[in-house]
Amino acid sequence: MAKHKILIAGAGLGGLAAASCLLKAGHDVEVYEQAPALGEVGAGIQVSANAQHVLRYLGLGPQIDKVGVKPGAYVFRTYDTGELIQQFPLSEEHERQNGAPYTQMHRADFHEMLANKAREFKPDVIHLNRRITGFTETENGVELHFADGTSAKGDMLVGADGLKSAVRHQIAGDAPATYTGDAAWRVTVPVERLPENFLDKVMSLFIGGGGHAVCYYVRGGKLLNFVGIVETDDVQEESWTVKMPWEQLKADFKGWHPIVQRVLDEADHDQCFRWSLFYRPPIDNWSTGRATLLGDSAHATLPYLAQGAVMAIEDGAVLARALDMSPTVAEGLQLYQRNRIARTAKIVTQSTENRRLFHLRSREEVFAEFGKRDEGQDRNTWLYSYNPMTVELK
Repeated sequence: MAKHKILIAGAGLGGLAAASCLLKAGHDVEVYEQAPALGEVGAGIQVSANAQHVLRYLGLGPQIDKVGVKPGAYVFRTYDTGELIQQFPLSEEHERQNGAPYTQMHRADFHEMLANKAREFKPDVIHLNRRITGFTETENGVELHFADGTSAKGDMLVGADGLKSAVRHQIAGDAPATYTGDAAWRVTVPVERLPENFLDKVMSLFIGGGGHAVCYYVRGGKLLNFVGIVETDDVQEESWTVKMPWEQLKADFKGWHPIVQRVLDEADHDQCFRWSLFYRPPIDNWSTGRATLLGDSAHATLPYLAQGAVMAIEDGAVLARALDMSPTVAEGLQLYQRNRIARTAKIVTQSTENRRLFHLRSREEVFAEFGKRDEGQDRNTWLYSYNPMTVELK
């Protein structure tokens, strides 16, 4: 089909992955980012098989293997005693079942990798210091407007500009954001500060007591990533870059397992970040005739299923395929969203449901709920088994 000039708003993980998928498909792409420099926060990210198919298609498999960690299992434990609740295998078993590995990485490593890949396809693809204010659409094309008074023209626009998306605002209005009552703490700890064999190379999830904490290794096993989610009435900015006092972090996890305590004690006390979490309901239309949405701008997801960035990567691959299958931009965008809305809405909903599961308060409730479900089998059945490169589009 025809090749298009495609403008992408936002150089986050989703925007950059989409850029490479579209460039590889033969389209001309320009990415516009409001920040003055590319970069990502110092946090971990989990990439399951459903996104790995896309990354392998882009030739990133060897790089991911080099900087990532493949966890042996997903292990659920009680928050205070560490008693095993349930576990399911990852690593080799995940790849055997789903055709690609489960890998945990540092977000900054992953972001740099995706930026470099896009620049391999087109060296000047990324434009910085371009804050988007809106777009104008005609029958024949789209014009993206920036705060400095300049603009860019193309055949279509992809809004990958995140939670506070200017493109989404114009397509679907502002997303009603409701505070969940939760805030997510984030720290990373160099492993040399921890005892040898401190924690197995698995994803350890401590739950109960009205919150949960996740520990896993990144950067080839050199860093331990910690994310701890607690219930609080203290609402702060919705941003990963908000620093909060270490003493407050420590107080929020009083009574938790010694492993959690040791991680918090060894963290840099001036590098404790906390993000207030807001829920946004799924929307049922992402597109106009020449503009669409991708990632958080379309389906912002709470971090209880580790699929936010994964969905954005899926989006980019399906968008590239849909455009190649369609005679016009408008038909391509409709094919794209038709094949993404139900799946992403299910993930948003399931993530929200996991919030309830992970924040049960008593040991009895936790064991009763997990006794009703096989978390690993459920996820392998519909979530991890999805392949964006081969799924039938209709």
